[in-house]
Amino acid sequence: MDITKNKDGGKLEIKVSGRLDTTTAPQLDGEIKESVDGVTELIFDLEDLEYISSAGLRVLLASQKTMNKQGEMKVTAVSEPVMEIFEVTGFSEILTIV
Repeated sequence: MDITKNKDGGKLEIKVSGRLDTTTAPQLDGEIKESVDGVTELIFDLEDLEYISSAGLRVLLASQKTMNKQGEMKVTAVSEPVMEIFEVTGFSEILTIV
């Protein structure tokens, strides 16, 4: 998994590529926790994410809960396999996907 962060004022964009699973989810969680202070808009770019497991879904859910308190969170460019997982798990109803 590769993570690219781009912070511009209160906006943070995180691009995740590869596989977000039990092995890599803690890395993403750590990156988010160290970067989210003062952020009012969090954007996840998942264009190059090939797979997301329940551990990855938990990271997104935790991020959504954090951003509900301090701003908004969007998920963009979701690949077809990941969108299918979002739909099956009900995350497509929880997350703001654009």
